[in-house]
Amino acid sequence: MSTAPTMRVLSVARGQCAPLAHAGVRPGTDAPVLSAIRKLPCSTLAQPLAIAITPLGVSGDEQADLEKHGGPLKAVYAYPAEHYGWWETTRADAGVSAGAPLAYGELGENLTLEGLLEDALWVGDTLLIGNCILRVESPRRPCYKFNAVLGYRQAARDLLVSGRSGFYLSVQQPGEIRAGDTVCLTPGPRQTPLGEINRQRFAERRHELF
Repeated sequence: MSTAPTMRVLSVARGQCAPLAHAGVRPGTDAPVLSAIRKLPCSTLAQPLAIAITPLGVSGDEQADLEKHGGPLKAVYAYPAEHYGWWETTRADAGVSAGAPLAYGELGENLTLEGLLEDALWVGDTLLIGNCILRVESPRRPCYKFNAVLGYRQAARDLLVSGRSGFYLSVQQPGEIRAGDTVCLTPGPRQTPLGEINRQRFAERRHELF
């Protein structure tokens, strides 16, 4: 079991289903679709409220497409805060007009974490956060809704190419999490690294992406 002062929660977020415009970032229809991809922080370092974590995720969080999102194996989505600066630079390079910086939760994550990257994790590792135990299940598989949030058509491709996927967690022990909580990582069987899954997915879809 390993801990580090820099492994901590910076934000807990949840989202409500709302129309998501995706014109220009998805071939075909431009009609808005229902999505809860944009999450709003409900616990921050400035206001570290305790948020209930149930077997199906953050209390009050919604998903519009239950076939592809949510459920026990995708109950909580975590994303490394270290990637946010990279996305700002990549968006600028893609010609996205400068605006307000992306806020924690806007990439669709429930937990914005510091000090824990994808390449350090394997399927089956567990994270003790607050009084919750969460199990690492899989990296994110992005879709056109991620393109819509980032504002350009190749965002999902860039996520796969870069490996900056974030990761889904199942809830092994429900409880409460708040911003500022430290993260304690316990290694699992260490048979399937998240980084390798990302590389395999990119290889499988390379012909579609380029």
